[in-house]
Parts: sequence; C-alpha cells; structure tokens
Amino acid sequence: MTERSFAVRALPEGLRAFLTTETGSTSVLLAGTVAGLVWANLPTGYSYEEFWHTDLAVSLGEHGFSLSLREWVNDGLMTLFFFVIGLEVSREFRLGQLRDRRLVAVPAVAALGGVILPAVVYIALNAGGPGASGWGIPIASDTAFVLGLLAVIGTRCPEPLRAFLLTLAVVDDVAAILVVAVFYTEDLSPLALAAAVVLVGLIVALRWLRIWRAPAYTLLGIGVWAAMLASGVHPTLAGLLLGVLVAVYAPTEYKLLAASEIVQALSRDPSPALATEALRTVRRTVSVNERLQLRMHPWTSYVIVPIFALANAGVVLDGEALRAAATSPVTHGIVAGLVLGKFAGIAAGAWLPLRLNWGDLPGNLVWGQLLGGAAVSGIGFTVSLFVTELAFSGESDLQSDAKIGIIAGSVLAAVCGWVVFRLAWNRGAVCAPPGAPPPEPDLVPEPPPPVTARDHVLGPGDAPVTLIEYGDFECPYCGRAKDAIKATREHWGDRLRFVFRHFPLREVHPHAFSTAVVSEAAADAGRFWEMHDLLFENQLALTDADLTEYGDRLGLQAWSDLDRHRERVQSDRDKGERAGVSGTPTFFINGSPYDGPYDAESLTAAIGAALNDEPPPPEAGSVGGES
Repeated sequence: MTERSFAVRALPEGLRAFLTTETGSTSVLLAGTVAGLVWANLPTGYSYEEFWHTDLAVSLGEHGFSLSLREWVNDGLMTLFFFVIGLEVSREFRLGQLRDRRLVAVPAVAALGGVILPAVVYIALNAGGPGASGWGIPIASDTAFVLGLLAVIGTRCPEPLRAFLLTLAVVDDVAAILVVAVFYTEDLSPLALAAAVVLVGLIVALRWLRIWRAPAYTLLGIGVWAAMLASGVHPTLAGLLLGVLVAVYAPTEYKLLAASEIVQALSRDPSPALATEALRTVRRTVSVNERLQLRMHPWTSYVIVPIFALANAGVVLDGEALRAAATSPVTHGIVAGLVLGKFAGIAAGAWLPLRLNWGDLPGNLVWGQLLGGAAVSGIGFTVSLFVTELAFSGESDLQSDAKIGIIAGSVLAAVCGWVVFRLAWNRGAVCAPPGAPPPEPDLVPEPPPPVTARDHVLGPGDAPVTLIEYGDFECPYCGRAKDAIKATREHWGDRLRFVFRHFPLREVHPHAFSTAVVSEAAADAGRFWEMHDLLFENQLALTDADLTEYGDRLGLQAWSDLDRHRERVQSDRDKGERAGVSGTPTFFINGSPYDGPYDAESLTAAIGAALNDEPPPPEAGSVGGES
C-alpha cells in the first residue's frame, strides 16, 4: 500500500467516500466536457443547440409546464447535485470539521475571499458594459476538477490540504448558490414563493413530529422544487435547502448495541422476521443524511454533472469565435477572476484569520502547499457554466465568450497550481502505516519536553526508562496500542514510567480535540486515567452527549475551565510538532523517537534495550501511525 493510499484510508469514512467519488468522477466529467465541445464543432454542430432546445412537457389534465432539455438538466437534475451539497453541509456542521470554529475559520474566510475578489476583478473589467451581469461566473471552484488534479499531483499534495480544500469547497458552493438565488432571480412570484415556504414548514413539522416516511418527504420535496420554479427563484436553491433539512446524527452506543444483538440473534436463529428487523435496526445506526449521500453522490458525480457538462460546454471554437473572445472583456474578466482573483482572494482570506488568531491550518499544512491549493481552486467549471446560462440567457455571443473564458481560465489555473506545487512546495505531515520508513523532516526536530508535574504519568519518577506517547483518543491505532502499553508496563513494573500527551488529529478525527479537552477536565478531579480508559474503550461513541454521559458515569460535575484545557491540549500538540510528531501514536523512549512496531513484544524489547543502554531493535517503522 502506498503512503498516499494509506493516508486516504485513514480519513473518516464520509470524507474518504467523498474524496474517492469526486476524484474518480473527474475523468467522466472531463469526457462529458470534451464530448460537448466535439459535438458543437462537428460539421453538423448545429444539431447540438437544436437537441438541447427540444421541449419536454409534463402535464396533468389541464395543468403542466414545459422546459427545454437543457432547462431540465440545469433546473432539474442540478437540483439533485445541490441537494447532495446540502447533505454534505449539514453533515459537516453536525459531525464534521465545521463543528470546530478554529479549524473551519481559515478555510471559511479563505472561501469568502475566493468568492468576493474574482467578482471584483471581473466587475473592474466589465463595469458598464454588456457583460456586467456575468460577475458571478468566476466565483465558484469546481471541486471534482480540483480534487482530480490534486490526485494527479499525488504526494506533493498532503491530506490536510485536501481536507482544507473540501471545507473551502463547502462554503464556496453555499456562497455560489446563494448568489444565484439572490442576484440571478427575475420575475419573482410572491404567491409561489409563499407556497414553497409553507411546504418547507411542513417538512420541518414532520421532522419535529418524528414522522419518518420517505414518500411524504419525496412528495413535499417535489412540491418545494415546483414552487421554487414557479416563483422565479432558481429551483436549485430548493435542493440545497432540502439537503440541509435531512436528519444527521452520530451513531449512539445504544443503536450500535441493539444492531449487534439483533444480528447475533439472526445468526443463531435465521428467520424472515428477524432478517427484516436486523435490516431495519442496522440501517438506523447510520443517519438518513449519510445513507442518502452514499446512494446519491455517485449518481450526481458520475451521471448528473457529466450530463450537465455535455449540455452546457458545447461552444464553437472556430477562428471567428476565438478572435472575438480574445478581445472580449467578458473573457478577460473571467480568466483574470479565475486565475488571479481566486488565488489572491483565497491567499488573503487564509492570511487574515491566521494573522488575527481566529483559527489554525489543519495538520502540518504550510504556505507553499496552501498557495498551490489556492491556485488550483481557480478551476471553475460546473457552477461557472451554470451561472453563464443565467447571466447571459438568450445572448449567444456573450455565452460563447464566457465559456471560452471558463475553459481558458481553468486550464491556466491548473498550470499555475502545478507550477506552485513544484516551486513553492514544503512538505507537511505525511501519513504512513507502521513499518514504512519515516519521511525526511524539513527541519531538525527538537527533543520532546522533559516530564513535569503537569504531565499525565504512570510509574515512579525515578524509573530508568520513560516512555512518552503522543496520542489521539479517536485514533484506532492508539486504541490498539493501549493494550500493548499496558502489557509492557506490567512486564517492566517500576523500571518503566509511562507519559501520555495529547496530539489530536482534528483534520481527520472530528471528536479528537473535544475528547482531549474532556480528559483534561476529568484530570482536575483526579480521574484522568479512568477517563483515558473509558474513551479508548468507546472510540465509536464520542459525541458531546456521549462525553457528558461518561462524565456522569465517573461522578464528575459540569465541565469548567474549558478554555484552559483547550490551551493545554493545543500546547501538547504544538510541542509535539516541534519534536517531529506527525501522526499518532508516536512514541519516545528516553527522549529518542521509537521507530518500531507498537505491539507488546516490540515495545517490551525496546524498553529492555534502553535499560541495557543499547539502541532500539533494528525494525524499520514509522514514527507516526496515522495522519
């Protein structure tokens, strides 16, 4: 297994699935784009526009409406695309990285900078001209193309940058669809809009009454879409709104245990009734939001978005069209907005919250990598084409100039990103499995800080060997290492002192930081090691409600001094990074990095070697197990 593939596997399930789908769909999206361009430039290219302007009507008795095939794609199928975005937004705010204010502050402000500055650059070149309404074209990045390019770049793009860009993409997409809804809405119908609001209220009421009937939600969702379409507000906003309303929750210990029990009962006494109950119980352990993402994301990525590209990317690239685009301020504004505006907006937007100490960059992400990500974020395609159809409806010449600008600007942004990654690249943390050689550090790491009274210690202070672990309560490798550490301590007794320090991987473990803070709060009551064991024993149940329950179980009062505990946890992580820690678990034996496996036999042998004042055993391995 390569380092990069292991790093993707180490990400949370939802984020890993998102990455895999987005990067894998890039080739299909590219194929749809090329097919549209080829079709429009064939000798029979006139058939391209004729086909997509074909009307398709839906009627029921005397009532109905008719849309062209392109409108069915842009207003209908793309609603499902934005519905999936809404699902992702809801999940990230409830369970993912958007829960952590400091972790989300930098990419969120960077995304806003990447929306505002491209629009400003475009307006500066088109103010007062016929193309002034196209300022929304360069504001959004195309996540599929961006992640696809990062996959090609490979190990020069670390996983923290992918996580950063995914968070940025969520904010970017939400901002773009709000721009579409607010600024590209004409002929507003208050009555239809009121109907949409009433239908959304009914959906909220069903959720509040805990009525979970898929047909009811489906019918109401179609009603919201139709009302939005009739209101003049672009119906894709309905998709985003409906996606946000879908229930999302972390699996509770009760639901997991109930599922385990029913599956065991089924294995002992198979029956149709038990099989049906097992299916229902197991399904309930995962929220509707995540189940819908799993089912719909491949369809939107591999079918809907490529069809959208096929329907909208077809632009004639003959000499006349290229000469017109070369002198068009619309083309110039889009290219400048995507290449310069996106890069400068994201870079400035990332610098500002870091300068004001509003947040942190994920992992060991450094500026060379972030600037490369800012450059490739200028690849604007799906939403850019989407806005082009709205901004220049019925103006074929402006649409042609805009589409040529989108293609040229996206290609230039990809080239600029490639150049930045090659010239301004500094390596950050690289994840590697146990047994792989560690990466060469850019800087010589400091030794880990000496053990003090503030540390969490098991064993006598005068023990000849000190074993320090930098760990993460949500890291499965730390959970496996816990028993090995216990066996090693039992073997060496008072000759070994064990120290646990925090290294929460917030960029890949959404509950890592909060669990570390809770363990520090337990330490105030002298219950750190009991909480330490409890958290590792329940790694699949670390939500806020679960943490409160564990506090109650240990007889702890309401958490206090949380800011102090956060500073303590962050201090552990900062000092660990300076000592060369890049993943978890990372071990130091008497101040020296331990590079071998972290099973009981290997750790016991390494401690024995330290007692004999010999170097650790020669097994090659990674200092960090996960990133």
